[in-house]
Amino acid sequence: MPKSRIMYIEDKSDGLVGPARIGRVTFSKRGKTLHYRDLSFQSLAGSGFKANFFCVETAAHYWISGPRKDGQDGLYGYRPTPIDEDVREEYWTVIRGAPARLHDATT
Repeated sequence: MPKSRIMYIEDKSDGLVGPARIGRVTFSKRGKTLHYRDLSFQSLAGSGFKANFFCVETAAHYWISGPRKDGQDGLYGYRPTPIDEDVREEYWTVIRGAPARLHDATT
């Protein structure tokens, strides 16, 4: 089974702040490619502007990082971010330590 992790995923293709989600990514065998839903991402190896990955299918740039305990996941601090249903419980209990917010669909 491939390794997976809950991550913050923000589309930077239209500017410095774009649509974002909290979701589970899986890693390729060698760990060089991330997969989220039907998209694949590879590292920009430091060559991106406010982005660290590009989408293989669309060439769009993304910021993908581990979610923070304080919820300040975006490069410019907090903003409400949708959380995928399949990771919501783990996100609120393990990452944020806020089990009372288990039913909140956004950060």
